[in-house]
Order: sequence, then C-alpha cells, then structure tokens
Amino acid sequence: MKKGLLIILSGPSGVGKGTIRRYIMDNFDLKLAYSISMTTRQKREKEVEGVDYYFVTNEEFDRNIAENNFLEWEEFVGNRYGTPKDKVEEQRKKGVNVLLEIEVNGAAEVMSKVTDDRVISFFLMPPTIQALESRIRRRKTESEEVIQARLQKGLSEMSKSDQYDHVILNDDVARASREIVDLINAKLKS
Repeated sequence: MKKGLLIILSGPSGVGKGTIRRYIMDNFDLKLAYSISMTTRQKREKEVEGVDYYFVTNEEFDRNIAENNFLEWEEFVGNRYGTPKDKVEEQRKKGVNVLLEIEVNGAAEVMSKVTDDRVISFFLMPPTIQALESRIRRRKTESEEVIQARLQKGLSEMSKSDQYDHVILNDDVARASREIVDLINAKLKS
C-alpha cells in the first residue's frame, strides 16, 4: 500500500484556510483525513472540540512537547498550537491522505521534518491586504491589538510563499478549492 500524502495548507490568519479545507474535505475521492491541531486557546463560539481543534490545558500541551509528539508547535498571541505527530503518521501508514491546515511557521517546521516524496504544500494568498483585514474583522472575535498583530504577521508570512509547492490566490473559494483538488489529484497519480 502506498503511503498517504501529507497535504500542507497554509497562509496568513484570515485568508480562508478553514473554508478552503472544508470544501476540499467534501471531495471524498481524495480519501482525506483532517489533522486536528491541539491548542491552548479558548474555543470560539462555533468551534467543536475534536473537530476544529483539541482544546487542551497548558499542562497537557507541555506533556506532548516532552514526549516529542508534535510535528510542529508554536505560540502566538499568548496561545500555543501544535500538530500531533502520532495521529498524522498513523493515518498516512494506512494510505490515507492527511490534510494539515497550519500557520506559516508551523508549515516550515513540518516541511523540514517530513522529507519524503509524499508531501505537497499550498500557500493561500489573499487578493489584497485589505481583503485579509476585512476577513479578520468579520470574525468579531479579536481585540484591535490582536487584529493588528495578525495583519503584521500576515504581511511577513506572505513573503515566504515561495517556500511552498503551489501558491493559490483565494479570490474565489470554489475556484481556489478546485485548483487545489486538481493539484492533489495530479500528485496522487505521480
């Protein structure tokens, strides 16, 4: 059995990673599993435990670091986020294609650790910085200070898009999602 692909979907906060991920996950022909990250941040109103994230205490997060069970982890605006290595590799060994929706620093760390030829990476690019700001503000979940921090980080992250296999402009969710699905299918056939 061929090892499953590791599909990395990244980009700045507010670019639409979650929306694109949900669209791609609806394509059952891709045989996808979504890698659920752990976080120490508080759950947002519409988020579901074990679906959007594993919401954990700082102590539980520290235990996973000590056990070297993260492909990557980082801290941002006082919260930590990490990708559980054991869950990802368990799925890939079964031939399942695993989709990681992660921030740019985390994606770089994963790409440095997972070096087999069964990896494909995508950077989602906003049409403009104003569009990115508008998306972040529509959430109505962050303070002005956090919004500004996310925008500054986003500008820095966009300069790293050349480190990915593919840069996808997210000016239309359906079109961007179809483009990603087509590229995944091409990789699966290679």
